[in-house]
Amino acid sequence: MFESLTERLSKTFRNVVGRGKLSEENMKETLREVRNALLEADVALEVVNGFLESIKEAALGMEVTKSLSPAQMLVKIVNDKLVTLMGESCAELNLQTQPPAVVLMAGLQGSGKTTSTAKLAKWLIERQKKSVLLASADVYRPAAIEQLRVLAKEVGAHFFENGDIQAPVEIAKAALQSGKTQFADVVIIDTAGRLHIDDGMMDEIKAIHQSISPIETLFVVDGMMGQDAAKTAKAFNDALPLTGVVVTKLDGDARGGAILSIREITGGKPIKFVGMGEKTDALEPFYPDRIASRILGMGDILSLVEDLERNLDKKEADRLAKKLSKGKEFDLEDFRLQLIQMKSMGGMAGLMDKLPGMAAIPQEVKSKANDKVVEQMLAIICSMTLKERRRPMLLNQGSRKRRITQGSGTAIQDLNRLMKQFTQMQKMMKKFSKKGGLMKMMRGMKGMQNLIPGGGLPH
Repeated sequence: MFESLTERLSKTFRNVVGRGKLSEENMKETLREVRNALLEADVALEVVNGFLESIKEAALGMEVTKSLSPAQMLVKIVNDKLVTLMGESCAELNLQTQPPAVVLMAGLQGSGKTTSTAKLAKWLIERQKKSVLLASADVYRPAAIEQLRVLAKEVGAHFFENGDIQAPVEIAKAALQSGKTQFADVVIIDTAGRLHIDDGMMDEIKAIHQSISPIETLFVVDGMMGQDAAKTAKAFNDALPLTGVVVTKLDGDARGGAILSIREITGGKPIKFVGMGEKTDALEPFYPDRIASRILGMGDILSLVEDLERNLDKKEADRLAKKLSKGKEFDLEDFRLQLIQMKSMGGMAGLMDKLPGMAAIPQEVKSKANDKVVEQMLAIICSMTLKERRRPMLLNQGSRKRRITQGSGTAIQDLNRLMKQFTQMQKMMKKFSKKGGLMKMMRGMKGMQNLIPGGGLPH
């Protein structure tokens, strides 16, 4: 996410290093580079122009204190302006109404609307402890209703069976009534999409909106559309009283233009959620400050800590902590369990996206750190006997190495690479046990949210 934009901006800020003051002369070239980076990221031109003007006003002539370099000061200004551009703070879902709270999902076909409906249901069920009923008013797309029925079962939501009702407005009204009967906390209505905006589509969704008076009307848009995503959001906002936007497929978007343009172009409609993958748990609330931090290559430690706290197997973590506290060594079986934990948190890509300083690592190096590497390591460890996992020193024998690599379909150098990484992990775990455990260390890393490579970024 944002790889190309992050790389361009990081390179631009490095060019400011060594200057004693942010003057009009040295700012001119820097702002030109920032402009090019934003345009290449497919940010709308009018948004880029307003953004650069706000940076220029804040930066010109500003004296740099002894504790800050011009590069650090500029990054701080850009960070603050990015946060302002995207909405200052997390815009929460509003469910403050007599149950059931109705959420209407709108968007074009192919935007990920139906899967986002299920993801939102899962988020409400697991994070907000809500009872959720899903209903599909899409009677046009083949298998749309069946798709949502299957997803509803997967995420643990109730599903409204429309039976003989075929009119979208009547389906929505009947679903709302069913939600009341079942004492659901939230009813989410998925609507039909089209390949493009047309009058018939807008008239239909307006009628549905009028019939059920939703407290939240969310527009779902494919983030990979770039500027077109923002323009489509504006068209829907002109036709419907949108309360927020859900941007999907951000995990596949190296540019990020939609995220930076939508709020400005829709006249302030907030992005409330972002889709970060295909799985039903790949939906995150949108935090402008955290996204700004990712764009500027500073990672997102807060989200990483939250992922750890939410997905960490508490029993396994306690077992490992007790083991290490007794002076016992971290072994390859422990390493295997840690790799499985990492996969459950989004794998290598999800982890690296949130770590500070990743922009400074060459793309060819990052591309090698993928989930295939994790799968290979797991295959190698699973080809070992339990005795070998518990006593890694046994793997110095060539015959054992040959048996393990043949069993896992790998080479001796792959096994050697794994052992090198395991040794590094073993040393890290020894330090964690002395400091009070991994989770304590990660919570302490929250302060790193405001650090940039080479210096601090103050608030």
